Amino acid sequence: MSVSPFSYSQKIILIADPRVLAVPIQENKDPLIDLRHQDILIFGSSPEIPNNTNYTKMRKSVYDRLVKAQSLLPKGYKFCLYEAYRSLALQQQIFSEKYERLRALHPGWSHEHVFTETTKLVSPVINLDGSKNIPPHSTGGAIDVYLVDREGVPIDMGIHPKDWMEDLEGKLSQTDSTIISADARRHRKMMGEVLSKVGFINYPTEYWHWSFGDRYWAYLTKSSTAVYKSI
Repeated sequence: MSVSPFSYSQKIILIADPRVLAVPIQENKDPLIDLRHQDILIFGSSPEIPNNTNYTKMRKSVYDRLVKAQSLLPKGYKFCLYEAYRSLALQQQIFSEKYERLRALHPGWSHEHVFTETTKLVSPVINLDGSKNIPPHSTGGAIDVYLVDREGVPIDMGIHPKDWMEDLEGKLSQTDSTIISADARRHRKMMGEVLSKVGFINYPTEYWHWSFGDRYWAYLTKSSTAVYKSI
């Protein structure tokens, strides 16, 4: 396994790329940790749907790494979790909504084109060829995080994760976005450096999405297997 340092120039490999989907998985039974039962990391309100009680759950190794990464941040900054675990049913709901919005925006696009563009911001549950996928959030290995100040107030990151569905073409969400402020780029770099240092991998179409143990992580770190299946 090799973890590369954070870089704005990271080549974008889509989450449903056949090379990623081909990575074998050897589940290691790492338990889930619920942020509601600890006081080191903070989290925001329920994303996507009201009364979601699962979004604060993540694998223990992911939790330990996120705690370590937070300790490496400059004084006055900390992480806020937007979302971690996501069920397959919710994942499908979100994918379908994003797909339909893109199809309405680009009526001339083929199904294949709309599907591929949708995967830039949402992992499919069913792949383009009809096979079953294992979305990163469904494994407990993926986290969506952003930075806040010492009072828990969000700082400039270019776009808040909660507004991602409005960024249909992903121009603000992309980690290396060129249309955000200098402060936002600096904050993304700050966050990326500490998360990369503890072993997380970024999905470069979403500055907030980082993972450990899933297929995307395994492919980019050249690990022989992923270690998390869907839960």
